[in-house]
Amino acid sequence: MATYRATIAWTLRETPDDFLKGRYGRAHTVSFAEHVVPATASRHVVGKWAAPGAVDPEEMFVAALSNCHMLTFLHKARLAGFVVTAYRDVAEGVMEKIDGDRMAVTRVTLRPEITYEGRRPTEAERDALHHEAHEECFIANSVKTEVTVEEVVPA
Repeated sequence: MATYRATIAWTLRETPDDFLKGRYGRAHTVSFAEHVVPATASRHVVGKWAAPGAVDPEEMFVAALSNCHMLTFLHKARLAGFVVTAYRDVAEGVMEKIDGDRMAVTRVTLRPEITYEGRRPTEAERDALHHEAHEECFIANSVKTEVTVEEVVPA
C-alpha cells in the first residue's frame, strides 16, 4: 500500500467583501513532495477569476488518466516484446450537467500516437494492450468516468 499527498494552498488577496461577492482570484498552488504546480479553478466555471497560466482540477484529472494509461501501456508493451520509442496523447475530457445542475467530467477520450521500433503490434494486439492497460491503470480503476482510448496510428 502507498500513500500519496498533495498540499493545496490558497490565500485571499482581495477584500473580505469581495470574497463574499465572489470577486476573488482562484489562483492557488498544488504542492507535491518535490515540486509545486500553479493551479486555478476552471476558466469555464469562474471566467476572469481563473489564473492565467495555471492548471485546473479538470485538466489535472484528464492528465492523470492519460498519464496512468501511458505508463501502464508502456509496461504492457514491454512485457509483450514491443519496443515503444515515442508516446504522445492528446487527451480530451468533457464536462457536462448530470442529475439536474450537478456537473461532472463524464467522458475522457485518450488519443495516443505511439511509435515503435521493430515489429508494430497488429490491430488486435494493440486493442488488447490498451484494454490491459486500462484494466490495470490505478487512476481509471479509481473513477466512474467513462474512459475510452482512440489510438492515432501513424501512416
